Amino acid sequence: MKKVKFLFGVHCHQPVGNFEHVFDESYENSYLPFIQAMDAHPRIKFAVHYSGILYDWFMDKHPEFIDYLKKLVKRGQMEIMTAGYYEPIIPVIPDDDKLGQIGKSNDFIKEKFGQAPRGLWLTERIWEPHLPKILAKTGIEYVTVDDYHFISAGVPKEKMMGYYVTEEEGSTLKIFPINKNLRYLIPFKLPEETIRYLGEIANDEGTAAGILADDGEKFGVWPGTRKWVFEEGYLERLLALLDENAAWIEPMTFSEYLDQFPPLGRIYLPTASYAEMMEWSLPTESGKNLLRVTEEIKRQGKSEEYGQFFKGGFFRNFFVKYPEANNMHKKMLQVSQRLQTLKKGKSLFGEKERDARLDEAQNELFQGECNCAYWHGVFGGLYLNYLRHAVYEHLLKAEQLMEKYSRGKDDFADIVVTDFDKDGRDEVILSNNLLNLYFSPAEGGSLFELDYKPKYFNLLNTLARREEVYHEKIRHAAAQPAHGPGAASIHEIARAKEDGLEKALVYDWHRRVCLLDHFLGEGTDLENFSRVKYEEAGDFVGQPYDFMPQRRGSEVSLFLSRLGKVKGQPLKVEKTISLFARQSIAEINYELSNPGHEPLELWFAPEFNFSLLAGKAPDRYYEIEGAALADRTLASSGVLENIKQVKLVDEWKGFSVLLALDRAANFWRFPIETVSQSESGFEKIYQGSAVLFNWKLTLKPGEKWKTKIILRIED
Repeated sequence: MKKVKFLFGVHCHQPVGNFEHVFDESYENSYLPFIQAMDAHPRIKFAVHYSGILYDWFMDKHPEFIDYLKKLVKRGQMEIMTAGYYEPIIPVIPDDDKLGQIGKSNDFIKEKFGQAPRGLWLTERIWEPHLPKILAKTGIEYVTVDDYHFISAGVPKEKMMGYYVTEEEGSTLKIFPINKNLRYLIPFKLPEETIRYLGEIANDEGTAAGILADDGEKFGVWPGTRKWVFEEGYLERLLALLDENAAWIEPMTFSEYLDQFPPLGRIYLPTASYAEMMEWSLPTESGKNLLRVTEEIKRQGKSEEYGQFFKGGFFRNFFVKYPEANNMHKKMLQVSQRLQTLKKGKSLFGEKERDARLDEAQNELFQGECNCAYWHGVFGGLYLNYLRHAVYEHLLKAEQLMEKYSRGKDDFADIVVTDFDKDGRDEVILSNNLLNLYFSPAEGGSLFELDYKPKYFNLLNTLARREEVYHEKIRHAAAQPAHGPGAASIHEIARAKEDGLEKALVYDWHRRVCLLDHFLGEGTDLENFSRVKYEEAGDFVGQPYDFMPQRRGSEVSLFLSRLGKVKGQPLKVEKTISLFARQSIAEINYELSNPGHEPLELWFAPEFNFSLLAGKAPDRYYEIEGAALADRTLASSGVLENIKQVKLVDEWKGFSVLLALDRAANFWRFPIETVSQSESGFEKIYQGSAVLFNWKLTLKPGEKWKTKIILRIED
């Protein structure tokens, strides 16, 4: 009789910063009933991985669940896998943090479950060839990755029913390929189809392994799965069938398989993740081309695997595709490097006190490395502003803890010139006890990060509106009739038309940050400006500015200048941003001058973008001096004349952002809203509020025009 080993593992995780009700619902709908179902079938061995975020939540809200897990471990039914504690993408965090995050997870597992983990859940199955060396230092023997990794290395499907060994500089690691067929069968197809497939891969020697390690949230959290998996009995039926076929299907843990069977060979895998992730990381135009190619391959009836080789994606390219993701990643690297420097330095407090303080900072850093907000796929990820906010919040907490350790209560005002985003061009950081201001002279002299330290809040955490491959589905649905040949589904049409998704498909040509120096063309109004259908008459936004950092006593400042053109005529723009110690105020001085020989008519409009996370919440709103707004929410739009002061209020966090002008201006406001794909469909998401001051003026040859804007953050 042919036999097969069934290696079954689940990975469960919730992002740092996710809503409490999501944890509650996931526990009730998935995590608890899944373990209860497995408990009722003690013969069926399996592996689990829970992220540290979930362990922390279990310990706080449901400590009895930890005891439940202990019972299954003690029984020998369940193996616990480790990972980075706060679920980072292991290859893209520093090596010290790799060791720290995995070590924290290992220590928790050993303490709570009495066993040292042998296997590691590789977050998002993102593999890079240098990993064996660093993982060996943590005691890890094996990882699970997708069979796509092996396909990319030229391994045929029929030779993936076991594990392989790889190495880096002599450090070895075992790798199990996750079977894509099983990943799509469980829990989405009838249980009988899974049993039938296991029969197809069984062999006479009984060494073949059907390998599955996938998201535990598929069992009850994903849309519709609670009803199917538990209420309609899918999981119970699958487990019963596995028991009924015990003569030829043997469930076992990954570690048991390692101990009983030799590897299938040695292998070296290229950089890879699961096939869908590789596709999502491609630039949008490449993604469109790939979609056309794979659709044609499917139309011709060729194997899907053939199309996989067109997927030349790489996870790190999310940091190219989305500068906002790169911003978080490089902020994380900056905080991590500073922490390692402090750890190596001498302490005025004694080593024990130093270690306690820096351990607290390290734990905040680790939480800021949680992967979910750094990329975008079928889940909202990067598009969810509260997840990005959570990353910044923890990184800023780490930064503040280190600042208190290294500076104490001393007032300071610093200026640093560094290639922060690692693009070969310098950025400038002004900072004091209360604020960080990050400037990009190469990108229009813009202000791209503004951190208010007392609230651990990056006020410029706005995601620009970009085209995504799946936007074509929205356009198609909106264009289709409800009936007739080629009609989209009723649901798709309703979402596209009633929710105004197609109208929301607006694409920015620059990041939505601050101090963007627009010169508007004739006929520009709020509507066409907000929809990026206006004429940009100048060449200042996104273009390089000369810069000069300056320090005078307790003041630091950045002088920026560009000699550019408006409507083909020369114009010089100079702006100076000043910051004083112990003040949450930035003073912005503009000077426009006409170096040409002809009068110059200008429509000058500096743009600011702020993200206070909620567009329609009653506790976040505009407060404008001398104006009564019918709708003052941050998602509102409008034009006001003769304005000298604008305030964005956040009662939730307890602060406000004030912009005060020395010259009255016309004031425009509108929301930045994106359309993204999630597991439940398409969503329109508020990202931030764009505010634009604008003046029309004429400069004679040699004439100058000045204005001052005070940016103040108040509790």
